[in-house]
Amino acid sequence: MSPLREALADYLSVRRALGFRLDRAEKLIGQFIGYMEERQASVITVEHVVAWATAPGGAAWWHALRLSAVRPFAFWLHSLDGIHEVPPAGLIPHGPHRAVPYLYSAGEIGALITAAGRRARPVSAATYPALIGLLAATGARVGELLALDDGDFDAGHGVLTVRNGKSGKQRLLPLHPTATAALARYQRERDRLLPRRPGDVLLVSCAGTRLDYPRVQKTFRRIAAQAGITARSAACRPRIHDLRHSFTVSSLLNWYRRGDDVQAMLPRLSTYLGHTDPRHTFWYLSAAPELLALAAERLENHQGDIA
Repeated sequence: MSPLREALADYLSVRRALGFRLDRAEKLIGQFIGYMEERQASVITVEHVVAWATAPGGAAWWHALRLSAVRPFAFWLHSLDGIHEVPPAGLIPHGPHRAVPYLYSAGEIGALITAAGRRARPVSAATYPALIGLLAATGARVGELLALDDGDFDAGHGVLTVRNGKSGKQRLLPLHPTATAALARYQRERDRLLPRRPGDVLLVSCAGTRLDYPRVQKTFRRIAAQAGITARSAACRPRIHDLRHSFTVSSLLNWYRRGDDVQAMLPRLSTYLGHTDPRHTFWYLSAAPELLALAAERLENHQGDIA
């Protein structure tokens, strides 16, 4: 038995004693060791692992799965003898990728609201500017705003109540006074256009009913085109959800520019956005090169102060 197969037997024995089954892992690692034996190689290297993982045909997910089976074994061997190399996590990208956020400028948001106000039907021309304005001002999810009823808007205190956010959680959204005034104006115009509505929905369709999400997305694409907003690349297209991204990035940029303690304020933004963990909010740092630059500058200054 080769040293690698002896090491595999020990590895499987220890892991299974901890409750892991590792049936597929045993098969795949055994195949990898066979690949190494054919080449009379006794030291695991990243080059060997990648060459074996990507040798068969198939999709990237299959190559990534093969590599992920060998990586813990390589880590085990490396802990015993540092001569063995451990492939970095995520070396073979796979699975769905995030779309590149389209970050709207203040001018583009204004253009969207103006174009939305030119819709042919009066109710639509009132509702879509209100919806786009609220998305830009709160960073709320589209579905959260579509689910709002009149009773969820407290005009006196300038607060929206999201009663059924992601994971069924409820939260309050304090509004800027200008957003509060704009939403109150929309309510008055909506009631003038539709004095007899079938329910108490806040943002209404032309029939006075709740807006339909797929139809809203389709309508937004038309509004964006009419506003002259086009894709920046195949991966970066203007989406209605990107108003949420734009709000978040704008908030972070303002904090960095003012010299605020972003780490301390991030939980507040996470709560406002309805994130369960601030780490989900910190992802937005990667959405804008300017944010990354400011974060790097802040880190460099902090390290300089320590030195």
